[in-house]
Amino acid sequence: MQQLPILFVFTFGAAFLASLPPGLLNLNAAKTSVEKGKTNGLIFALGVALAVMLQTYIAVRIAKLISRNQHVVEILLQLALVIFFVLAIVFFFKGKKQENKPLVLVETKKRNSFSKGIFLALINLLAIPYYSGLNTVFHSQGIMSYRIIDEVLFILAAGSGTFLAMYLYVIYFNKWEHKTTSFSKNSNFILSGLMMLLFVITAFRLYN
Repeated sequence: MQQLPILFVFTFGAAFLASLPPGLLNLNAAKTSVEKGKTNGLIFALGVALAVMLQTYIAVRIAKLISRNQHVVEILLQLALVIFFVLAIVFFFKGKKQENKPLVLVETKKRNSFSKGIFLALINLLAIPYYSGLNTVFHSQGIMSYRIIDEVLFILAAGSGTFLAMYLYVIYFNKWEHKTTSFSKNSNFILSGLMMLLFVITAFRLYN
């Protein structure tokens, strides 16, 4: 039981740091916030956090399998490679279409932001090998065992750390209202570039 606080803090920190650099999820959280309001941004962030918790649960369940069979990791990375390439093209053409359009705030159902957050988080397949690797390291160091309480704490910490990173992006971009139009106009190009960067990183990891 003494290792449980350490497990939570380490997992929370790892999830927070992994979600903090600009990427698909946090920039979409900021984009949703400036276009649809802070409430929708936070609901998007909640959807992301819940999806990450689901991925973390899967990661815990298959941690032993991944450690024994590198082929599983390769399959996940190959699928991620295709998804990142397709998303890069989609965001680029969406940005071209919106390039000269002014920002228009629209009323949208909060449910849409929540489901979008879940969807975008679920297609980020790198989260599964990331948390599986983290789980394996913690287990080897005696920080985590495969008791239910350890697994629940690991999952909750991953979701909480991710949500905090998303929350900071939502709050930060809401305070810069004078930059809202510029951010909304260029965000799709930024996301397209990030998708290509993730494509390159994933390809490097896969083939090297």
